[in-house]
Amino acid sequence: MAANMHLIAFMMHTPINHMTLSWADAEDRQLDGLGSIAFWQSLAKTLERGCFDGLFFADVPAVYDHYKDTTDVALKYGVVWPTHDPVALIGIMSAATKHLGIASTVSTASWHPFLAVRSMSTLDYLSNGRVGWNIVTGNGRSEHRALGTGTLDHDERYDHADEYMDVCYALWRGIPPEAILADRDGGVFADPSKIEKVVHDGKYFSCQATPSVLPSPQGRPVLFQAGSSSRGQRFAIKHADVVFAIQPDLARMQAFMKQIRSAAVDYGREEDVRVTFAVQPFVAENKAAALAKRDEMLARIPMEAALTRISGTFGVDLNTVDLDQPLQEITTQSSQGLVKAMSAMFGDNEITLREAVRLSGLAGLIPTVLGSPEEVADELELIWRETGCHGFNLTPAVVPGGYEDFIDHVVPILQRRGVFRTEYEATTLRGNLLA
Repeated sequence: MAANMHLIAFMMHTPINHMTLSWADAEDRQLDGLGSIAFWQSLAKTLERGCFDGLFFADVPAVYDHYKDTTDVALKYGVVWPTHDPVALIGIMSAATKHLGIASTVSTASWHPFLAVRSMSTLDYLSNGRVGWNIVTGNGRSEHRALGTGTLDHDERYDHADEYMDVCYALWRGIPPEAILADRDGGVFADPSKIEKVVHDGKYFSCQATPSVLPSPQGRPVLFQAGSSSRGQRFAIKHADVVFAIQPDLARMQAFMKQIRSAAVDYGREEDVRVTFAVQPFVAENKAAALAKRDEMLARIPMEAALTRISGTFGVDLNTVDLDQPLQEITTQSSQGLVKAMSAMFGDNEITLREAVRLSGLAGLIPTVLGSPEEVADELELIWRETGCHGFNLTPAVVPGGYEDFIDHVVPILQRRGVFRTEYEATTLRGNLLA
């Protein structure tokens, strides 16, 4: 377990955070601020005031299209649409802060590794080492349709991504500090003999290049990954500085930690696996008020909006499934992952798929932590101590108010208990998050 709990804000560059239709809530300002540099910079300053390690942007590059084989439902309800590029926010938000890290999702299906390294490392250099990269393999059908590319089988996506990262590592290590001379008197900028050229001709990628971006103070961006399958976990163990995970309750968080640490030993990883769990905080004066706030928001979510969100997440058209049958009785092969995840999320209770989908509108399958500031702090500290996780990715229902409530009322409790920092330890994301 880390010496201190680590906290990361969890966002999307869309009209919603992770709660379906949150843009329609009277307290939410994310839609109003979507096109405002001032909004995003103000949010970054708020998170830095709360000593958060960073801000982590999930991303859905193209519009959900599985439900009824159309994007119309996502468009109608603003379900992760419009979906703007979160990479564009890194420079904007880092310019307004000194310590806060900003991590963006970038798909290995979307960019050639040379372009990904050039973009992310440029931002890392400009921010003095405060950038993170969440590596995803591009499993969304709509993304491949938008790019006009074919899809790979599940395990082959990770083979493709492994080679992708090989090219990235070669580009990152190609310019050691001693290669840059910047000798004004002699007029020599670099020693070419010390710069490693990249010559890669593999199954999926070809790259013959000289690295083009100078390394930042942290060397390269901090790498995040969320692989949950056996093959995905192997990829995460090999590459991730931090593994991002969604598990529905304490027991399954503990099981996940045990399983991934065991897998790390099997695959020869020497350093501990740092895991951050996603949670959705609802902070109010007491638990009854927090429940009322949650239920009021949940009641406004149209079933179609929740269906298109979950259909897109799992790649299953739920229009073809009987929503009123018990969750555990669904037997179609394509939906088994969904059934397993939802059964875990709702405590293996015998509820219908319709009810499970309705409840998932809160934040997909991210568990809720709710109550008074003391109760929320208690639950987070319990999870942190009992699992040995590195910390949490927090995704409140409304923005920025949900973060302000947490920072103003929960963070001081965690600080008084000595489990969360009162000031930053370093100026880089790596120095703060990986300590």
